[in-house]
Amino acid sequence: MKTFAEQVIDFNRQLRYAGSLPEDFQVLNPYLDNPETIKVMQEFYHKYYNDCNRRKFIIGINPSRHGAGVTGIPFTDTKRLESVCGIKMKSARTHEISSVFLYQMIEEYGGAKAFYQNFYINSPFPLAIIRKAENGSWLNANYYDDTALFRDVKSFMIDSLKRHISLGLDTSEVFVLGKKNATFINKLNKEEQLFERITVLEHPRYIQQYKSKEAGLYIDKYISLLNP
Repeated sequence: MKTFAEQVIDFNRQLRYAGSLPEDFQVLNPYLDNPETIKVMQEFYHKYYNDCNRRKFIIGINPSRHGAGVTGIPFTDTKRLESVCGIKMKSARTHEISSVFLYQMIEEYGGAKAFYQNFYINSPFPLAIIRKAENGSWLNANYYDDTALFRDVKSFMIDSLKRHISLGLDTSEVFVLGKKNATFINKLNKEEQLFERITVLEHPRYIQQYKSKEAGLYIDKYISLLNP
């Protein structure tokens, strides 16, 4: 029987998006773009998930190009990967504000080892999406930002959620980050009956961007809901 780590690594190594996208959208796959991403991703999952434990599922939106879009590890930029997880990425240096909040919460929870022993974080669309702005620059995008985009990626998202669940996740309650994200996850859940109960938490980016002075209150909320 494969460990949780081996199953996640297999999932990530095989991850491809070959579907259509609206004009001016692109998908970034760090596992194809940077060989070191595969290396640090494997090291992370072997360190924290080398067992067959049943974990609770925390669902993000889709990776940021500065977080998992580089490291391959949800809500983990290179700074937190090195300073908290002890894994150095030499080919990139990134700072992602969602990662700051998440790892503050993880520290309050009891540390990375204790947290990852009980929880698995990923996204229904597990690759970074970028959108071309009017000035020609590329910006982070969410799967729900455009009606045509969601329509194009919906079947891939459902398949991804089912593959995450097949790792052996607890489906009695799922934790969804972001209220708008939860609206779409609820829609998918009604169609596919994936989870018994959905609990919504404010997204780390929202907290850091708009409620940073109250971050401690949100950390307390996270921990109380994750461990009722």
